Amino acid sequence: MMAESVATDRDKGETDGVADHGTASDDQAEAALAVEGVSKRFGGDENGVLAVDDVSLSVKHGSVVGLLGPNGAGKTTLIKCALGIVIPDAGSVRVFGTDVSAGRRAAYADVDAMLEGARNDYWRLTVRENLRYFATIHGIDPDSVAKRHERLLDRFDLQKKADTPVRELSRGMKQKVSLASVLAGGAELVFLDEPTVGLDVESSRRLRRELRRLADEEGLTIVLSSHDMAVVEAVCDRVVMMANGQIVADDTVAALLSGADRDVIRVESTDIDDAVVATLRRLFDVRSVESVAGRTRVEVAAAGDVLYDLMDTLRKAGITVEHIESVQPDLEEVFVNLTGMGLDGEDGSRGSP
Repeated sequence: MMAESVATDRDKGETDGVADHGTASDDQAEAALAVEGVSKRFGGDENGVLAVDDVSLSVKHGSVVGLLGPNGAGKTTLIKCALGIVIPDAGSVRVFGTDVSAGRRAAYADVDAMLEGARNDYWRLTVRENLRYFATIHGIDPDSVAKRHERLLDRFDLQKKADTPVRELSRGMKQKVSLASVLAGGAELVFLDEPTVGLDVESSRRLRRELRRLADEEGLTIVLSSHDMAVVEAVCDRVVMMANGQIVADDTVAALLSGADRDVIRVESTDIDDAVVATLRRLFDVRSVESVAGRTRVEVAAAGDVLYDLMDTLRKAGITVEHIESVQPDLEEVFVNLTGMGLDGEDGSRGSP
């Protein structure tokens, strides 16, 4: 969380806790976040690492934008450039219409963040005290947002631990407190880097619902970086995919999925051996082959009549198909198709048995 560094600037720079971003019409005309031509190299010379390479993007008020890409793609560096933690070598960042380089306090007055791996809360304080503290340094009377805090405690299943020092909580519970603290002060733009790390399935679902509600009902703008495809697909209006420091795709979730190949068939059988795989590769567009629980799983592009040809080929080879299904594309598959690599940074292709 950037609560301590960003919000402290607000506490120092704004007597009433509200930054002056101009008139309402000006606010509507300006993006909540505008990144233009940002580049950042670590190492200082040509042998250094170009982490972000001439990236431009904008984020509208009240939208949820996902940053997707493997480790080393430049996502975290881009977020840190947007937050002013890392100074870019080139380009500009505007937050609510304010150029960060010209006015840091005004730019970040209504911004908060939770960064992966950072110590986000005061562990000696209780859960409830953390929420009140972060609301206070945001320039907000914590009593005025008590109902919001109670809702956050409820949504993140923290009510029973509300008066427990954070240092006594499990890793997953601490992650929930960090998320609740980011949302406690009423920031208009929040950055969340891997927010579901350490959360169980139900907590992750609650997080999705709460983030979507905050965007839809309260106009919260969210930039979210995650490897959790369920969160990205459920919450984000738009996804920005990065690889090697550059943006390789920027579109709505629906548009990205609609452009994926939906005519892939997955078949599984213990009868499929290397000879059968060789035949399938010769006759069809085989996307992947892998061994699963003693069976061979093959994914084949089989649109229209090709599906009938595939079944005929398997039948003639004496193969008993034990499982068959249509493969529904997900964002990770879209990313692999665009870059040839998986979200773990490895080659996106799968090997054969």
